[in-house]
Amino acid sequence: MLTQTLNPTHIVIDFDSTFTKVEGLDELAQIALAGQDDREVRVQQIRDLTDQGMNGEMPFAEGLRRRIALLSANRSHIDLLIDYLRTKVSESFLRNKAFITDNADHIYVVSSGFKEFIVPIVTELGVRADHVFANDFLFDEEGNIVGVDKENVLASDGGKIKLLRTLNLVGDVYVIGDGYTDYELRESGLANRFYAFTENVNRPRVVEKADHVSGSLDEFLYDNKLSRSQSYPKSRIKVLLLENVHPAAVKAFEQEGFNVEFLKGALDEDELCERIRDVSIIGIRSKTHLTKKVLESANRLMAIGAFCIGTNQIDLETATERGVAVFNAPYSNTRSVVELAIGQMIMLIRKIFPKSTSMHQGIWDKSASGSYEIRGKKLGLVGYGNIGSQLSVVAEALGMEVYFYDVVDRLAIGNARKVSSMAELFAIADVISLHVDGRKDNSYIIGKEQFDQMKDGVIFLNLSRGHVVEIDALAAAIKSGKIAGAAVDVFPKEPKTNNEAFESELIGLDNVILSPHIGGSTEEAQENIGHYVPAKLLEYINNGSSYGSYNFPEVQLPKLGDSHRLLHVHANVPGVLAKLNSIFAKHNINITGQYLKTNETIGYVIADISKKYSEEFIRELRAVDGTIRFRMLY
Repeated sequence: MLTQTLNPTHIVIDFDSTFTKVEGLDELAQIALAGQDDREVRVQQIRDLTDQGMNGEMPFAEGLRRRIALLSANRSHIDLLIDYLRTKVSESFLRNKAFITDNADHIYVVSSGFKEFIVPIVTELGVRADHVFANDFLFDEEGNIVGVDKENVLASDGGKIKLLRTLNLVGDVYVIGDGYTDYELRESGLANRFYAFTENVNRPRVVEKADHVSGSLDEFLYDNKLSRSQSYPKSRIKVLLLENVHPAAVKAFEQEGFNVEFLKGALDEDELCERIRDVSIIGIRSKTHLTKKVLESANRLMAIGAFCIGTNQIDLETATERGVAVFNAPYSNTRSVVELAIGQMIMLIRKIFPKSTSMHQGIWDKSASGSYEIRGKKLGLVGYGNIGSQLSVVAEALGMEVYFYDVVDRLAIGNARKVSSMAELFAIADVISLHVDGRKDNSYIIGKEQFDQMKDGVIFLNLSRGHVVEIDALAAAIKSGKIAGAAVDVFPKEPKTNNEAFESELIGLDNVILSPHIGGSTEEAQENIGHYVPAKLLEYINNGSSYGSYNFPEVQLPKLGDSHRLLHVHANVPGVLAKLNSIFAKHNINITGQYLKTNETIGYVIADISKKYSEEFIRELRAVDGTIRFRMLY
């Protein structure tokens, strides 16, 4: 709350495009002129006049007179406008209603708009009616608006300056607004600071004159260390999204008020080291590598979103040691990969691609030689996780016999049978499909030795990880006829963007399907991922919940109630919780909820506490030995 002293701080707030997202008079014109042929022309003229006045390009009184002349409205239209404006209050003002109510004695709304529609809106959020200063409409006997009360100083040029002088406020005066007339209060010397408010509109001429720029009321309160609904302004949280992630992800973060930067391509290590500074959340796909060097350059990074299944492109050990939570999408593109694998099996075993190539060359080769059904064939799966197991179900439905090998003891689905080694699997299978993760232990697990163990004429697919297969050994096996057909979607070295050339020993080989790492690249899969990963990241950032994290202890937290939430990430060593609790006891802190979860590396303590505590209490929590990261939510 504002400090109650002999010289308190007064906050003067504009209404149009500040307290609300829109300009009231412009919206009144939209309502009043509905059904008239020249509606759009006149509304645009009013908007143009509004912009000229807000940018300081036209004397205010002249612009107001011309706007009212274009209006043609009455009292009934004002009632409709009030209902509409209730839905257009700026989000940050709605969030901070408690602050407005608690500090109503020192908050003033000073607007060039009109009391008739301003007072009903701002008083609902706690502003005192006698602290609202705005213009007054003049009405005729039928209730039509015929003009403006010219006795009101706000109807004249420099009206806000004249009005503020009459208030004779003692103490510091801070002005929050989006228009040039708001800046003039600072220029006149009547206000100590002018905050250009950009949550709804950004007027460059106004911004360049401002002492500070506030993207929301939260930012203003944060900068002045005042009571607020959020522990930090979200517009200060920078989100970097790479590799053309789905627009749904961009929208999710922007709707929450975060500062989002979106790039279509990947970045190399040096570029990332530079771009990741001051980034709090980064979203990547498979081409971007978050190395130790990159993560050590990320001075503000709180969370990583992998918009894919794998996380091998992330140095998980370093991320965990630095208290950075990693979230991925282990299920969202499973179906897309499975469908591609099934389609490729059929195309390869029928030799459709060589036939198609011949047709494009004018060659008609109608022959069944070497072309088979997949029904009755034995499918061997290396890896039986989310994708492997679902592929097992679909393949079995098509009449295939399914065998699988996995280093983890997994339950077989349907009639699938587990074998004890890859060598055993290779001796059985007519079709082999790889579905392993990106751990280092899986590097080049398929080479010449493994290809020699396979049946002659086998069909081979790799839709898992590029470093799993020795490409030169695969090329040799195809050329020798050991492998009758292959489909490869992932490669040890892949272009970072669509503009780079692709090079491989597999290019030009017969009955080989090469695809540019698109196993999960369907509209459905990318949209699912675009919703799933941001949802997990936002749960963690906004609520502290780490459920679904790949590297963090998983905690599913209730929504934060009437408390403040402390999030403490620390090295998993004995005694940390005891130290934290001793600090709570020392400062007589009431704990309304407490949660602890650990893994091999870190511990994660969450405590919901009463809102009364000191800065010394927070400093002691941050200073506990082993603390990796500490933050607060409210």
